[in-house]
Amino acid sequence: MIAVLGLVLGVVVGVLTRPVVPTEVEPYLPIAVVAALDAVFGALRARLDGKFSDKVFVVSFLSNVVVAALIVFLGDKLGVGAQLSTGVVVVFGIRIFSNAASIRRHIFHA
Repeated sequence: MIAVLGLVLGVVVGVLTRPVVPTEVEPYLPIAVVAALDAVFGALRARLDGKFSDKVFVVSFLSNVVVAALIVFLGDKLGVGAQLSTGVVVVFGIRIFSNAASIRRHIFHA
């Protein structure tokens, strides 16, 4: 329940304050969001499987975001940032849909 309240509070604060993202980190924000969503869907799946661990979730969340940002940063330095960004989104997208399918099977037993 605390996590849900924190999420609601964070969304409200974000809507009210309208934070500005620095242009230096703009290319990394979508990748970080997709990586974070992967961790969230993985945590929900683990919860339904009865294997959830808050420590694993926090480490997964942070490491997903950092590794994805580093891959895109490296791609930018090598001149292939767009291609690596697409690759990261595809990989995390596949993982998100896989977790979503598992969650659906748990909820609807189908």
